[in-house]
Amino acid sequence: MGSKTNITILHEELDWLEKVIQQVICSYLLQEGHENDWHDIPMSDLSAENGPFASFVNDWQINIYERLGIALCLAPHLRPEILDTFFGKNAMYDRGFTEFGGVIDKGHSGFIPTGQTLAFLITATHKELLDEVHKIVSKENKLIKEDVLQLAETDAFIPKLNGILSLHHNWFHYFITNEKISVAQSASFPAQKITSSLNWEEVVLDVIVMEQVNEILNWLEHSETLLNEWGLSRKIKPGYRALFYGPPGTGKSLTATLLGKATNKEVYRIDLSMIVSKYIGETEKNLSKVFDIARDKEWILFFDEADALFGKRTAANSSNDRHANQQTAHLLQLIEDFPGVVILASNLRANMDEAFTRRFQAIIHFNMPSTEERYQLWQNAFSGICTLSEEIDLYQIAEDYELAGGAIINVLRYCALAAIGRNDSVVTKNELLKGIKREFGKENKTLILKQ
Repeated sequence: MGSKTNITILHEELDWLEKVIQQVICSYLLQEGHENDWHDIPMSDLSAENGPFASFVNDWQINIYERLGIALCLAPHLRPEILDTFFGKNAMYDRGFTEFGGVIDKGHSGFIPTGQTLAFLITATHKELLDEVHKIVSKENKLIKEDVLQLAETDAFIPKLNGILSLHHNWFHYFITNEKISVAQSASFPAQKITSSLNWEEVVLDVIVMEQVNEILNWLEHSETLLNEWGLSRKIKPGYRALFYGPPGTGKSLTATLLGKATNKEVYRIDLSMIVSKYIGETEKNLSKVFDIARDKEWILFFDEADALFGKRTAANSSNDRHANQQTAHLLQLIEDFPGVVILASNLRANMDEAFTRRFQAIIHFNMPSTEERYQLWQNAFSGICTLSEEIDLYQIAEDYELAGGAIINVLRYCALAAIGRNDSVVTKNELLKGIKREFGKENKTLILKQ
C-alpha cells in the first residue's frame, strides 16, 4: 500500500523535472557535470502508490518521455519557478535560446512550455530520440486522444512544435482532487449527450420511415460482421451517414436518441453555435476534436438544424465565401472518414448541399403525422395521471388539428399546468383547445377553434 499523499507525489514529480532540466542544460552547454545523462536521474517509484496521478501513470503505462511531458505541463500550475531557467540568455546573440521554445503570455508572468521545450529536454543530448517527441504529440498517442496533453495549433508557416504544450484543466483537476470531469462534461465542449425515457413502442412513426430507421439499427448491430467477416471493408467505407428532414417536432431528435438507446451507444447533439467560429481554422479544429473523441467512444453524432454547417455552398466571390466553402469541404471529409453513425437533421431537404446528400446511406423524410398517427400521439400523451375530460372526442381533435408529436407534448405540458393549478388532474376541453391554439400561434398560423 502506498503511503505518500497525492500532493507529495506531484511535487516529487516536479523535483525530478527540475533535476532533468538542470542536467540537460548543463550537458547542452558543456558545463561542469555535462558528462552525466538525464536518463540516470531516478523517477519516483509509483508502482505501489495510490492516488489519481500514481494510478494514472501505472494504469496507462506512461513511459519516461510521456511522464516528462506531463511534468513539464504540471509545472506552470504548481511550481512555475522551475521553468525560469529557460529565460536564460544566449550570450553570443544577447537573446533567449531559440531551442528552448516556450512563450510568455500577459496573463502569466512565468515561462509557458511549448512542444519545442519538450523536444529540447528529450533530444538536446540525444538527437536520435526526436521520434519519441513526435510520438507524444501525435494524434494517435493516448495522451492526445484523451485530451490529457494538448499541443496548440500553429499557423501553417510556423513549426508544429512551437504550439503551446499544456495539460487539460480537467486532468489537472483530477490529478489534484481525484474528481474526474470528462471532456464531454466540460462547459467548453461543443456537444451534449441527449437521452430519452421513451421506447420505440411509444414512438409513432410512418411505416416507411420505420423501415428506413431499422436499416440504421441493423448497421449499428451488424456493421462489424459485414465489414470484417463478410469482407465488405474492401468495397465500402466504414460508417453510416443519414439525413433526417421534415418539420419541427416530427421525431428526428427522438429517433436519433432511441437508435443509441437500442444499441447501448451514447448520442451527442452537436452545438452548432459553439462549433462555428469567426476565426479562420477554429471551426475545423473544433469539429475535428468532436470527431476524434466520438471515434474512440463510439458515439452517434447528431447535427440538429444542420443547414448552418452543411447547407448549400456559395459562389466564391469573397474570402469569406471561400473560407465557408473550405469549411464545407472539411466537414464532408470528416463525415466520410468517420467510422460511426452521423445523423444530420434539417427542416427542408432542399437546404442541404447535394455534395453531402449523394454520400448519405439513408435520407428519411419525417413528414407530419396522419390523422391516425396523431390520434395515437394524443392517446400516448394523456395516458398517465393527467387525463382528458370525457367530453373530448380525441379522434376528432386529431382529425381537426394537424400537429406534430413535439407540439402535442407542448399541449400536454400546458394542460397539465392548467389542471394542477385548479388542484385537478382532468383537462377540460377549453384548456385543451387553448393549448392547441398556443401551438398554432407559435408558427403565426391563424386557428379557428372547433367547439
